[in-house]
Amino acid sequence: MKKKITKIGVLTSGGDSPGMNAAIRAVVRTGIYHGLEVYGIMRGYTGMVENEIVKLENRSVANIIQRGGTMLKTSRCYEFLTPEGRAKAYENLKKHGIEGLVIIGGDGSFKGAQIFSNEYDIPCVGLPGTIDKDIAGTDFTIGFDTAVNTAVEAIDKIRDTADAHDRLFIVEVMGRDAGYIALHSGISTGAEHILIPEKKTKVADLIASFQEKEKRKKLVNIIVIAEGDDFGGADELAKLLKKEIPQLDLRVCILGHIQRGGAPSCFDRVIASRMGYHAVECLLEERFNVFIGIVNNKICYTPINEAVKKKQRISDEWMKIVKILAT
Repeated sequence: MKKKITKIGVLTSGGDSPGMNAAIRAVVRTGIYHGLEVYGIMRGYTGMVENEIVKLENRSVANIIQRGGTMLKTSRCYEFLTPEGRAKAYENLKKHGIEGLVIIGGDGSFKGAQIFSNEYDIPCVGLPGTIDKDIAGTDFTIGFDTAVNTAVEAIDKIRDTADAHDRLFIVEVMGRDAGYIALHSGISTGAEHILIPEKKTKVADLIASFQEKEKRKKLVNIIVIAEGDDFGGADELAKLLKKEIPQLDLRVCILGHIQRGGAPSCFDRVIASRMGYHAVECLLEERFNVFIGIVNNKICYTPINEAVKKKQRISDEWMKIVKILAT
């Protein structure tokens, strides 16, 4: 009979996202409730390679659910990409007797988990911790709701200034490969244009739109652009528009890393807590090498190897909604 898991590790990897601490707290307290020893691995996969592993108790995760960032820290570990680095990580886990891992992160973190679990006898369960909401198999990721609400609050304030001065503002939000933050924040703030990596924008159409709006004296406009849009971001788009329509009174605002920080929303705290609880249950039930998602408000399990192959796709219906509402 296969030996039951008695010791587990938890780590956060890749970009931080609000709600990671809530997930860590849920993993630790659920594990201890079931009689497991729980270890925190500092700085993601770097901590596995460099043996920065500490035992966690209930009190270790007190008063963190409301904090942004991650108490375990995070980093990108290039040594873990090598067979030698993963071998060191495995030896360090064996020293502590760790038999299973909960990995909170995004697509890159899951790829690392998939490779590691294939090479060694350490089962992994993933939690989608990324503000980009770009992982297939879940309606929401930990941190997305907070990041979008941060962007919405900022864009609402920018619109007040745009209205006072009859200006066009180009607001750049995060989203190197995925446009969900731009899409949701743009729709909820009434942006006239939303530019995302998934949909190519025709320059001629964009310019024609502004020329038409100028004729009917619609001078206040907000463009929300994801950083990974094919224009190359807000600054490049501003240069192009200024060249084609010199009379535009135009300003650029790049929201940057404020979208990652701050206290997580109620929604992010709740889904992180649910996912953390179910991650431990998965390890106990020997449901290995999956990631925990929420679809239609129900917990679902997707094999990690499928999660790293697929991306969330933005449907044409979303873009139709944008076009109709921004008229």
